[in-house]
Amino acid sequence: MEVKIINNRPVKIWTNEVEESAMRQIENLTTLPFLYHHLAIMPDVHAGMGMPIGGVLACDGVVVPNAVGVDIGCGMCAVKTNWKVENLSAETIREQIMTGIRARIPLGMNHHEEAQDEKYLPQGFDIDQLKVVKSRLHSIRYEVGTLGGGNHFIELQKDEEGTLWIMIHSGSRNLGKQVGDYYNKLAASLNEKWYSVVSPEIHMPFLPQGTKEFGAYWNEMKYCVEFALCNRRLMMLRIQEVLAAALEGIEFEPMINIAHNYAAVEHHFGKDVIVHRKGATLARQGVLGIIPGSQGTASYIVEGLGNPESFCSCSHGAGRVLSRTAAVKTLDMEAEVKSLDAKGIIHAIRCQDDMQEASGAYKDIDTVIANEADLVKVKTKLLPIAVVKG
Repeated sequence: MEVKIINNRPVKIWTNEVEESAMRQIENLTTLPFLYHHLAIMPDVHAGMGMPIGGVLACDGVVVPNAVGVDIGCGMCAVKTNWKVENLSAETIREQIMTGIRARIPLGMNHHEEAQDEKYLPQGFDIDQLKVVKSRLHSIRYEVGTLGGGNHFIELQKDEEGTLWIMIHSGSRNLGKQVGDYYNKLAASLNEKWYSVVSPEIHMPFLPQGTKEFGAYWNEMKYCVEFALCNRRLMMLRIQEVLAAALEGIEFEPMINIAHNYAAVEHHFGKDVIVHRKGATLARQGVLGIIPGSQGTASYIVEGLGNPESFCSCSHGAGRVLSRTAAVKTLDMEAEVKSLDAKGIIHAIRCQDDMQEASGAYKDIDTVIANEADLVKVKTKLLPIAVVKG
């Protein structure tokens, strides 16, 4: 970890490789008057909207919608089974499991053709008090239990003992974007009205704690975090049903879940503050987490070490080194396919556009893990055997 002083504010960075655009965003964050104590930057850092992905921003008395992002509650889940991969044929994976998953879980921008039961949605919320959620209530019954696109994925994996695991990366679908966009625009409008000292050019408008606008965003954000969990939970249920039909006697351990786009009230350095994790995950002492690699590379089940210097946080993945456009233009599809085939990984790469999520578009996951050895300890290393992409 390296400490930089920028605009007289400490910035603690768990990597020595920060792209220029992300560093400019880091510099902008140090100008925020409500920045608390220091800024923490995880080893998977890369530029985002307003705030870099992999940033942890603790604030005194405000929430910043753009410091959460638009895929609110996006995260990971993983389940260990009792099945040995050596007893699983490639034909079974392709013909029964992968086909079954694609039949039961809509991918990309696709939704269910029929509304899903309301029992799969978050419970215990007063929907009448959630303006954006209420407007989307009909739509989300078709969206829950769907993967989405971009870097979202479903993987079958094996651990170092050859045991089968299931891993999912997905979020709150279009609901999170609608909530994030609405409150970011509202915050920008209010900041202009209040003659805020925060420059609109850095795209970090805020909502002060105690205002009705803060409360409205906070409640809708919490719903989105819960909806994202419900989304992953329903997909995991459907995958387990597919596996149970194909593999008689398979059993499943409890699901590990971790989110990486959210804000929470936490106690750090003697004060209750609002911690934003944008592409960063909670790593409190003893808390299990998931740090996935890029397509075709290892993922890790980790345990938090509770390092206060990172506000008890760690990376959320490998982190991009190429934009999606740059990846499509520069990466070699034939080489990527050859690499995955050589590893025996079942995939669905068919065209150059699929290079958006190729391993060459991301940092080396083992380097990322090594850079945060004081934040987490590795519990399990997982290698992919089959991949479903959005």
